Amino acid sequence: MGKPGKRYKAQQELFDRASFYELGDAVDILQKMPKTKFDETVDVVFRLGIDPRQSDQAIRGAVALPHGTGKAVRVVVIADGPAAELAREAGADEVGFEELLERVKDGWLDFDVMIATPDAMQKVRTLGRILGPRGLMPNPKTGTVSDAPGDAVKEAKAGRVEYRADKSGIVHVPVGKMSFERQALIENTELIISVLQRARPPSTKGMYMLSCTISSTMSPGVRLDARALGG
Repeated sequence: MGKPGKRYKAQQELFDRASFYELGDAVDILQKMPKTKFDETVDVVFRLGIDPRQSDQAIRGAVALPHGTGKAVRVVVIADGPAAELAREAGADEVGFEELLERVKDGWLDFDVMIATPDAMQKVRTLGRILGPRGLMPNPKTGTVSDAPGDAVKEAKAGRVEYRADKSGIVHVPVGKMSFERQALIENTELIISVLQRARPPSTKGMYMLSCTISSTMSPGVRLDARALGG
């Protein structure tokens, strides 16, 4: 293994990786780290005390961050008629029905979010093997199956993020960019924490938030005190 670089050493000097920090202090540490040539994404990762194999302990949903994500989101909508027109007016990047589904079937995946009306889902589900593994399958729990596609498009464009516990109980959520103001990162993260706290399944026992770290694309994780978060 090579010697640690200057950037790594500089990061290590800013905090103790074995310690736990309050959210505001953790954000301060991140924003003092050496800058990169691009605007890094800030992520929060939770390890929850759940058993995702149990259907009543599955955690999945979506929430609109108060300060957005800082990312331009490409949204496609599967709809026709008046619903399609509402989606276009709301700023969807692509709107269509069978012809759009055919493009996806042929390998076109140049989008971040797919929204569909309920009556379109029968045909959308035929692309499950393409959309599912990439996290693009519309789902009512995340607001991407909707009778009001215009509103769904606006939410997606404004910075709605999806969250989902994987098979190990890990939830990974982007909360903004390093260029964000300190308070914006704090408020986005506080909302995610609150949403996950409210999503705690009644059947879970013991500590719920086992661990939580916040990091940027190129930084190590700064550990937050899970007990202080309502663990």
